[in-house]
Amino acid sequence: VISRQILTGFAQDMSQLPPDVQKAVAQHALNRIAPRGVSFLDQSTLIREKLAELLEREEEWTRAAQVLAGIDLDSGVRAVEPQYKLATHIKIATLYLEDDDPVSAETFIKKASSLIAGSKDPVLELQYKTSYARIMDAKRRFIEAASRYYELSSITTRQVGGLSVGEDDLIGALNNAITCTILAAAGPQRSRMLSQLYKDERSAALPVWPFLEKVYLERILRKDEVSAFASTLKPHQMALLPDGSTVLSKAVMQHNLLSASKLYNNISVAELGNLLDVDPVKAEQLAAEMIGEGRLQGTIDQVEGLIHFEDSLEQLVQWDKQVANACVKVDNILDMINAANGAVAA
Repeated sequence: VISRQILTGFAQDMSQLPPDVQKAVAQHALNRIAPRGVSFLDQSTLIREKLAELLEREEEWTRAAQVLAGIDLDSGVRAVEPQYKLATHIKIATLYLEDDDPVSAETFIKKASSLIAGSKDPVLELQYKTSYARIMDAKRRFIEAASRYYELSSITTRQVGGLSVGEDDLIGALNNAITCTILAAAGPQRSRMLSQLYKDERSAALPVWPFLEKVYLERILRKDEVSAFASTLKPHQMALLPDGSTVLSKAVMQHNLLSASKLYNNISVAELGNLLDVDPVKAEQLAAEMIGEGRLQGTIDQVEGLIHFEDSLEQLVQWDKQVANACVKVDNILDMINAANGAVAA
């Protein structure tokens, strides 16, 4: 009991020490009580919280996260409030993100995911959503990140708990949503997100608007426009993919290929390579990949070296015809049922 009281007093007053001494003493104390950690859980937690605060002030983000991660939250030896668990997991994830470590951050945001539904704290909910969006962005899961960023940009209240949400924060989230949507792989989800962002009247005031407009209207993107957009990206958004291309260059190639499918009934592989600014073999591989994934409607004639694009309007007409036929058959079945019931009643 006396040892616990002494350690509690030490933990509460250690912030009065010089930073270097405080770090050394705190680490020494944690090492000494580690063998009997179960007996000093509350004191160990307090020391770790104080040490993490100091490391955070000194921008030693990963060390601060590691110190907090050492707090016993799940052993069941002591009762821990779910709200405290949630706040700690979110804090650790945020610290790892500051050091551009989305892998470690995701581990703790997943732990927070199982607790967030029971939270009534709007500040924690906002921090969770922000961290989750940043993790999806950093892991290049761009369409998920875009959806999360757009949700954040649509917050209507300017005061969330004790936090003020400024207009700059909302515009920043909207800009991030646009960037992630443009970088996302071409497909129906991206098209829906583009439509939502294009129709948001706030988007027209952003510097990225001309580029967003061309992407939404499915126009061919020029090199100078792509270079200007690339200058606004973060380092992880310009990372190299296994095939040597960047996320942006692949997204632009996919976009320009879809745009070409709206302009031409067919195109030679060589001409497509010129259009996409890649060699014909890579152009054909990209087209084959998108057709195989259902993101591009068409066929490849390798003998003639041509790519034939299918008219999406014709597909819609065929779909309408199939729906109409199904409705006619259902009506016929209903008529037969009604006629049978009438015969029985007679």
